[in-house]
Amino acid sequence: MELKDIVAVNGKPGLYEIKAQSKGGIIVESLIDGKKFPITVTHNLSALNEIAIYTYEEEVPLRIILKSIAEKEGGKQALSHKESGKVLTSYFREVLPNFDEERVYTSNIKKVIQWYNLLASKNFDFATIEEEESETEEA
Repeated sequence: MELKDIVAVNGKPGLYEIKAQSKGGIIVESLIDGKKFPITVTHNLSALNEIAIYTYEEEVPLRIILKSIAEKEGGKQALSHKESGKVLTSYFREVLPNFDEERVYTSNIKKVIQWYNLLASKNFDFATIEEEESETEEA
């Protein structure tokens, strides 16, 4: 399982792994219950590899944040996403100290922690996450 194959489906809980291509879209498998179902163009997908979190300087890719949480927790599950907003915010500040508190809501933090815990429960190897994608940007 690679991060580029993991997606969130708008309106559906949890995360899904892309399993195959079909005529009308893709086939995904739920990481929660293992059920497979087709995703068509009418569904709104978000690839975890392409999501970023706002900081005061730039946007930090979600893959970097997941890797930071994994390093902090030793690959084990983090605190529950059901903790209070204050607890979640202070925990997230340890992982990403300069996140933009006006644009990153508690609901976003809950989702990141919930996704991390789901991946950790499936023994996802966070060490395989690349720090940077193979794109060269000149500043």
